[in-house]
Amino acid sequence: MTREERAALKKQKPKVVWLTGLSGAGKSTIANALDAQLYADGYHTYILDGDNVRHGLNRDLSFSKQDRVENIRRVAEVAKLMADAGLIVIVSFISPFREDRALARSMISQQDDFIEVFIDTPLQECIRRDPKGLYRKALLGDIPDFTGISSAYEPPINPDLHLKTMEASPMELAAQIIDYLKIRQTSA
Repeated sequence: MTREERAALKKQKPKVVWLTGLSGAGKSTIANALDAQLYADGYHTYILDGDNVRHGLNRDLSFSKQDRVENIRRVAEVAKLMADAGLIVIVSFISPFREDRALARSMISQQDDFIEVFIDTPLQECIRRDPKGLYRKALLGDIPDFTGISSAYEPPINPDLHLKTMEASPMELAAQIIDYLKIRQTSA
């Protein structure tokens, strides 16, 4: 079966929706809201979330720059396979480096199938939220190479979507992604 045949059976165009942003920006919350709404609308989706993948597929990787590159490469390979199966894949990863996100985009079969979504939340807000207590630990020096504190985050220069979490709720931001996807579904 070809990618096109699998997509036709699902009556959708496969996509990889790549959510990038700082830890605590709201990527997972938005990914879950997006997934629930797409499912309710009859789409076939799957979420690849940084936390879950780090505990399984990538449990052998550290947070060094070299391992971060490998982390994103592996995730992009899995996302590509899932898109080849006809799914809309929602990837929720910090993916801090532009070069790594560009590599992920280049790995996806069809270039227009990769949608980079910048979940833009100011660092101070992420530190305030700190849902997992990671910023507190990083600021104390307990977590080396922590993105936004002791390791850089390179915001996308020209993302497909730029969503500002301080201006809308997660549901509203998910709706913006869905609107973008529907435009892409009908124009493809």
